[in-house]
Amino acid sequence: MAILVLGGAGYIGAHTVYELIDAGRDVVVVDNLMTGFRAAVHPKARFYEVDIRDKKGMDALFEKERIEGVIHFAASSQVGESMKEPLKYYDNNLWGTISLLESMTEHGVDKIVFSSTAATYGEPERIPILESDRTEPTNTYGETKLAMEKLMGWVSQAKGLHYVALRYFNACGAHPSGAIGEAHDPETHLIPLILQVPNGQREKISIFGEDYPTKDGTCVRDYIHVCDLAQAHILALDYLMAGGENNVFNLGNGVGFTVKEVIDVTRAVTGHPIPAQTSPRRAGDPAQLVASSEKAKTVLGWEPKYDSLETIISTAWNWHRAHPHGFEG
Repeated sequence: MAILVLGGAGYIGAHTVYELIDAGRDVVVVDNLMTGFRAAVHPKARFYEVDIRDKKGMDALFEKERIEGVIHFAASSQVGESMKEPLKYYDNNLWGTISLLESMTEHGVDKIVFSSTAATYGEPERIPILESDRTEPTNTYGETKLAMEKLMGWVSQAKGLHYVALRYFNACGAHPSGAIGEAHDPETHLIPLILQVPNGQREKISIFGEDYPTKDGTCVRDYIHVCDLAQAHILALDYLMAGGENNVFNLGNGVGFTVKEVIDVTRAVTGHPIPAQTSPRRAGDPAQLVASSEKAKTVLGWEPKYDSLETIISTAWNWHRAHPHGFEG
Protein backbone atom coordinates (compact mmCIF):
# COMPACT_ATOMS: atom_id res chain seq x y z
CA MET A 1 0.00 0.00 0.00
CA ALA A 2 1.25 3.46 -0.92
CA ILE A 3 1.06 6.97 0.52
CA LEU A 4 -0.22 9.53 -1.99
CA VAL A 5 1.45 12.94 -1.66
CA LEU A 6 -0.42 15.68 -3.52
CA GLY A 7 1.79 18.65 -4.37
CA GLY A 8 4.81 16.41 -3.84
CA ALA A 9 6.96 18.42 -6.27
CA GLY A 10 6.52 21.56 -4.17
CA TYR A 11 8.64 22.79 -1.29
CA ILE A 12 7.12 21.09 1.76
CA GLY A 13 5.67 18.21 -0.24
CA ALA A 14 9.04 17.24 -1.75
CA HIS A 15 10.70 17.24 1.68
CA THR A 16 7.89 15.05 3.05
CA VAL A 17 8.41 12.58 0.19
CA TYR A 18 12.13 12.39 1.04
CA GLU A 19 11.32 11.71 4.70
CA LEU A 20 8.73 9.06 3.78
CA ILE A 21 11.14 7.24 1.47
CA ASP A 22 13.92 7.44 4.07
CA ALA A 23 11.45 5.70 6.42
CA GLY A 24 10.94 2.90 3.87
CA ARG A 25 7.45 3.91 2.74
CA ASP A 26 6.03 3.39 -0.77
CA VAL A 27 5.18 6.83 -2.20
CA VAL A 28 3.11 8.10 -5.12
CA VAL A 29 3.43 11.80 -6.01
CA VAL A 30 0.84 13.91 -7.85
CA ASP A 31 1.67 17.45 -8.95
CA ASN A 32 0.51 19.66 -11.83
CA LEU A 33 3.95 21.40 -11.80
CA MET A 34 2.22 24.80 -11.71
CA THR A 35 4.62 25.84 -8.94
CA GLY A 36 6.42 22.55 -8.23
CA PHE A 37 9.50 21.11 -9.93
CA ARG A 38 9.90 17.67 -11.46
CA ALA A 39 13.55 17.68 -10.31
CA ALA A 40 12.39 18.00 -6.68
CA VAL A 41 10.62 14.63 -6.74
CA HIS A 42 12.54 11.81 -5.09
CA PRO A 43 13.71 9.30 -7.75
CA LYS A 44 12.17 6.39 -5.82
CA ALA A 45 8.67 7.94 -5.84
CA ARG A 46 6.18 7.19 -8.65
CA PHE A 47 5.24 10.52 -10.23
CA TYR A 48 2.01 11.51 -12.00
CA GLU A 49 1.60 14.94 -13.58
CA VAL A 50 -2.08 15.47 -12.76
CA ASP A 51 -4.10 18.42 -11.46
CA ILE A 52 -6.31 17.42 -8.52
CA ARG A 53 -9.19 19.29 -10.20
CA ASP A 54 -8.95 16.71 -13.03
CA LYS A 55 -11.34 14.13 -11.58
CA LYS A 56 -10.89 11.66 -14.42
CA GLY A 57 -7.13 11.80 -13.96
CA MET A 58 -7.41 11.32 -10.19
CA ASP A 59 -9.95 8.50 -10.59
CA ALA A 60 -7.54 6.72 -12.94
CA LEU A 61 -4.75 7.06 -10.39
CA PHE A 62 -6.86 5.67 -7.53
CA GLU A 63 -7.83 2.74 -9.76
CA LYS A 64 -4.19 2.00 -10.67
CA GLU A 65 -2.45 2.55 -7.31
CA ARG A 66 -3.35 0.97 -3.96
CA ILE A 67 -3.49 4.06 -1.74
CA GLU A 68 -3.85 3.76 2.04
CA GLY A 69 -3.57 7.43 2.93
CA VAL A 70 -3.24 10.90 1.40
CA ILE A 71 -1.08 13.88 2.38
CA HIS A 72 -2.49 16.99 0.72
CA PHE A 73 -0.19 19.93 -0.12
CA ALA A 74 -1.73 20.81 -3.50
CA ALA A 75 -2.83 24.44 -3.10
CA SER A 76 -1.92 28.00 -4.00
CA SER A 77 -0.27 29.56 -0.96
CA GLN A 78 0.79 33.20 -1.40
CA VAL A 79 -0.99 35.69 0.83
CA GLY A 80 -0.36 38.72 -1.39
CA GLU A 81 -1.49 36.97 -4.56
CA SER A 82 -4.61 35.65 -2.82
CA MET A 83 -5.71 39.22 -2.09
CA LYS A 84 -5.38 40.13 -5.77
CA GLU A 85 -6.68 36.85 -7.25
CA PRO A 86 -9.31 35.48 -4.84
CA LEU A 87 -11.13 33.48 -7.53
CA LYS A 88 -7.92 31.61 -8.38
CA TYR A 89 -7.55 30.63 -4.71
CA TYR A 90 -11.11 29.41 -4.33
CA ASP A 91 -10.80 27.45 -7.58
CA ASN A 92 -7.45 25.80 -6.92
CA ASN A 93 -7.72 25.33 -3.16
CA LEU A 94 -11.38 24.72 -2.40
CA TRP A 95 -12.65 23.31 -5.69
CA GLY A 96 -9.49 21.18 -5.99
CA THR A 97 -10.17 19.68 -2.57
CA ILE A 98 -13.85 19.07 -3.39
CA SER A 99 -12.84 17.13 -6.50
CA LEU A 100 -10.16 15.22 -4.56
CA LEU A 101 -12.55 14.19 -1.77
CA GLU A 102 -15.08 12.99 -4.35
CA SER A 103 -12.44 10.69 -5.85
CA MET A 104 -11.25 9.51 -2.43
CA THR A 105 -14.72 8.64 -1.14
CA GLU A 106 -15.65 6.88 -4.38
CA HIS A 107 -12.52 4.72 -4.16
CA GLY A 108 -12.69 3.92 -0.45
CA VAL A 109 -9.67 6.00 0.60
CA ASP A 110 -10.67 7.52 3.94
CA LYS A 111 -7.55 8.99 5.55
CA ILE A 112 -6.06 12.40 4.73
CA VAL A 113 -3.53 14.72 6.35
CA PHE A 114 -4.10 18.25 5.16
CA SER A 115 -1.62 21.11 4.92
CA SER A 116 -3.46 24.02 6.55
CA THR A 117 -1.97 27.27 7.82
CA ALA A 118 -1.64 29.73 10.68
CA ALA A 119 -3.41 32.17 8.35
CA THR A 120 -6.70 30.52 9.43
CA TYR A 121 -6.43 32.46 12.72
CA GLY A 122 -6.12 35.94 11.26
CA GLU A 123 -5.06 38.54 13.83
CA PRO A 124 -4.55 36.34 16.90
CA GLU A 125 -6.33 37.02 20.20
CA ARG A 126 -3.28 35.82 22.17
CA ILE A 127 0.30 34.62 21.77
CA PRO A 128 1.09 31.77 21.55
CA ILE A 129 -1.91 30.69 19.48
CA LEU A 130 -3.87 27.61 20.60
CA GLU A 131 -5.84 25.33 18.25
CA SER A 132 -9.04 26.29 20.10
CA ASP A 133 -8.60 30.02 19.42
CA ARG A 134 -11.02 31.81 17.11
CA THR A 135 -10.47 31.56 13.36
CA GLU A 136 -11.04 34.85 11.50
CA PRO A 137 -8.70 34.96 8.48
CA THR A 138 -7.53 38.35 7.25
CA ASN A 139 -6.68 37.13 3.74
CA THR A 140 -8.21 34.98 1.00
CA TYR A 141 -5.54 32.30 1.35
CA GLY A 142 -6.38 31.70 5.02
CA GLU A 143 -10.11 31.81 4.25
CA THR A 144 -9.82 29.07 1.60
CA LYS A 145 -7.74 26.88 3.91
CA LEU A 146 -10.29 27.27 6.71
CA ALA A 147 -13.06 26.39 4.25
CA MET A 148 -11.09 23.25 3.30
CA GLU A 149 -10.87 22.27 6.98
CA LYS A 150 -14.63 22.73 7.44
CA LEU A 151 -15.32 20.81 4.24
CA MET A 152 -13.40 17.82 5.59
CA GLY A 153 -15.42 17.98 8.80
CA TRP A 154 -18.71 17.76 6.93
CA VAL A 155 -17.43 15.00 4.62
CA SER A 156 -16.31 13.13 7.73
CA GLN A 157 -19.84 13.28 9.14
CA ALA A 158 -21.44 12.22 5.87
CA LYS A 159 -18.90 9.74 4.46
CA GLY A 160 -16.65 8.64 7.33
CA LEU A 161 -13.55 10.55 6.22
CA HIS A 162 -10.72 10.60 8.79
CA TYR A 163 -8.58 13.74 8.67
CA VAL A 164 -5.92 15.79 10.41
CA ALA A 165 -5.40 19.47 9.58
CA LEU A 166 -1.91 20.80 10.33
CA ARG A 167 -1.85 24.57 10.80
CA TYR A 168 1.73 25.56 10.41
CA PHE A 169 3.62 28.72 10.67
CA ASN A 170 6.58 29.90 8.55
CA ALA A 171 8.15 26.94 6.78
CA CYS A 172 11.82 27.46 6.04
CA GLY A 173 15.21 25.79 5.66
CA ALA A 174 16.29 22.99 3.32
CA HIS A 175 17.10 19.28 3.39
CA PRO A 176 20.37 18.77 5.34
CA SER A 177 21.78 16.76 2.40
CA GLY A 178 21.44 19.81 0.13
CA ALA A 179 19.55 17.66 -2.42
CA ILE A 180 16.39 19.79 -2.34
CA GLY A 181 15.37 23.17 -0.95
CA GLU A 182 13.07 26.13 -1.40
CA ALA A 183 12.44 27.45 -4.91
CA HIS A 184 9.50 29.69 -5.80
CA ASP A 185 8.95 31.90 -8.83
CA PRO A 186 8.35 34.59 -7.84
CA GLU A 187 9.90 34.13 -4.40
CA THR A 188 7.85 35.66 -1.58
CA HIS A 189 9.25 34.03 1.57
CA LEU A 190 11.46 36.08 3.83
CA ILE A 191 14.53 33.87 4.34
CA PRO A 192 15.15 33.01 0.65
CA LEU A 193 14.57 36.67 -0.26
CA ILE A 194 17.18 37.76 2.29
CA LEU A 195 19.61 35.13 0.97
CA GLN A 196 19.31 36.57 -2.54
CA VAL A 197 21.37 39.52 -1.27
CA PRO A 198 24.54 37.58 -0.34
CA ASN A 199 23.93 35.46 -3.46
CA GLY A 200 24.25 38.60 -5.59
CA GLN A 201 20.67 38.46 -6.90
CA ARG A 202 19.35 41.61 -5.23
CA GLU A 203 21.00 44.65 -3.70
CA LYS A 204 18.91 44.88 -0.53
CA ILE A 205 16.01 43.34 1.34
CA SER A 206 12.68 45.14 1.83
CA ILE A 207 11.02 45.24 5.25
CA PHE A 208 7.24 45.57 4.77
CA GLY A 209 6.14 47.81 7.60
CA GLU A 210 8.08 49.14 10.58
CA ASP A 211 5.12 50.37 12.64
CA TYR A 212 3.62 47.12 13.96
CA PRO A 213 3.02 46.81 17.73
CA THR A 214 6.13 44.63 18.22
CA LYS A 215 9.47 45.20 19.93
CA ASP A 216 11.16 46.69 16.85
CA GLY A 217 8.07 47.55 14.77
CA THR A 218 8.44 44.66 12.31
CA CYS A 219 6.26 41.54 11.99
CA VAL A 220 6.90 38.60 14.32
CA ARG A 221 6.74 35.07 12.94
CA ASP A 222 7.39 31.52 14.16
CA TYR A 223 9.89 29.78 11.84
CA ILE A 224 9.76 25.99 11.54
CA HIS A 225 12.21 23.84 9.57
CA VAL A 226 10.69 22.07 6.58
CA CYS A 227 12.02 18.64 7.62
CA ASP A 228 10.37 19.03 11.03
CA LEU A 229 7.11 19.84 9.22
CA ALA A 230 7.57 16.76 7.04
CA GLN A 231 7.98 14.52 10.10
CA ALA A 232 4.78 15.94 11.59
CA HIS A 233 2.80 14.98 8.48
CA ILE A 234 4.10 11.41 8.70
CA LEU A 235 3.27 11.20 12.42
CA ALA A 236 -0.22 12.57 11.72
CA LEU A 237 -0.85 9.96 9.04
CA ASP A 238 0.38 7.17 11.34
CA TYR A 239 -1.92 8.58 14.03
CA LEU A 240 -4.91 8.24 11.68
CA MET A 241 -3.79 4.74 10.61
CA ALA A 242 -3.77 3.74 14.29
CA GLY A 243 -7.38 4.90 14.69
CA GLY A 244 -6.80 8.47 15.85
CA GLU A 245 -9.80 10.81 15.74
CA ASN A 246 -10.17 13.83 13.47
CA ASN A 247 -7.95 16.58 14.78
CA VAL A 248 -6.23 19.93 14.22
CA PHE A 249 -2.65 20.66 15.27
CA ASN A 250 -0.45 23.74 15.25
CA LEU A 251 3.13 23.26 14.09
CA GLY A 252 5.76 25.79 15.09
CA ASN A 253 8.71 26.27 17.40
CA GLY A 254 6.77 28.42 19.86
CA VAL A 255 9.28 31.26 19.51
CA GLY A 256 8.72 34.43 17.50
CA PHE A 257 11.38 36.41 15.65
CA THR A 258 10.94 39.86 14.12
CA VAL A 259 11.89 40.48 10.50
CA LYS A 260 14.86 42.54 11.68
CA GLU A 261 16.04 39.69 13.93
CA VAL A 262 15.89 37.22 11.02
CA ILE A 263 17.95 39.63 8.89
CA ASP A 264 20.52 39.95 11.70
CA VAL A 265 20.90 36.17 12.08
CA THR A 266 21.24 35.82 8.30
CA ARG A 267 23.99 38.45 8.33
CA ALA A 268 25.81 36.38 10.98
CA VAL A 269 25.37 33.07 9.12
CA THR A 270 26.44 34.40 5.70
CA GLY A 271 28.99 36.99 6.80
CA HIS A 272 27.35 39.50 4.44
CA PRO A 273 26.16 43.00 5.51
CA ILE A 274 22.72 42.59 3.78
CA PRO A 275 21.41 46.16 3.39
CA ALA A 276 17.71 46.62 4.27
CA GLN A 277 15.10 49.26 3.48
CA THR A 278 11.60 49.84 4.85
CA SER A 279 8.61 49.60 2.49
CA PRO A 280 4.85 50.03 3.13
CA ARG A 281 2.90 47.28 4.90
CA ARG A 282 1.42 44.47 2.80
CA ALA A 283 -2.34 43.84 2.88
CA GLY A 284 -3.39 40.96 5.12
CA ASP A 285 -0.22 40.66 7.25
CA PRO A 286 -0.94 40.13 10.98
CA ALA A 287 1.54 41.70 13.42
CA GLN A 288 2.38 38.46 15.26
CA LEU A 289 1.96 34.75 14.56
CA VAL A 290 3.52 32.37 17.08
CA ALA A 291 2.31 28.82 17.67
CA SER A 292 1.72 26.70 20.70
CA SER A 293 2.67 23.21 19.47
CA GLU A 294 2.15 21.43 22.80
CA LYS A 295 -0.83 19.50 21.44
CA ALA A 296 1.17 18.06 18.51
CA LYS A 297 4.01 17.13 20.87
CA THR A 298 1.65 15.44 23.34
CA VAL A 299 -0.73 13.66 20.95
CA LEU A 300 1.57 12.92 17.98
CA GLY A 301 4.88 12.68 19.82
CA TRP A 302 6.33 15.34 17.54
CA GLU A 303 9.68 16.88 18.48
CA PRO A 304 11.30 19.45 16.16
CA LYS A 305 14.99 18.67 15.59
CA TYR A 306 16.05 21.80 13.71
CA ASP A 307 14.68 24.36 16.15
CA SER A 308 17.36 27.06 16.18
CA LEU A 309 17.07 29.95 13.73
CA GLU A 310 20.83 29.68 13.00
CA THR A 311 20.44 26.02 11.98
CA ILE A 312 17.39 26.76 9.84
CA ILE A 313 19.13 29.61 8.00
CA SER A 314 22.36 27.60 7.63
CA THR A 315 20.55 24.75 5.83
CA ALA A 316 18.77 27.29 3.62
CA TRP A 317 22.03 29.07 2.81
CA ASN A 318 23.70 25.75 1.97
CA TRP A 319 20.95 25.08 -0.61
CA HIS A 320 20.65 28.59 -2.08
CA ARG A 321 24.40 29.10 -2.36
CA ALA A 322 24.72 25.84 -4.33
CA HIS A 323 21.49 26.41 -6.32
CA PRO A 324 21.16 30.18 -6.91
CA HIS A 325 18.52 29.53 -9.57
CA GLY A 326 16.70 26.78 -7.69
CA PHE A 327 16.16 23.55 -9.58
CA GLU A 328 17.10 25.21 -12.84
CA GLY A 329 20.77 25.62 -11.93
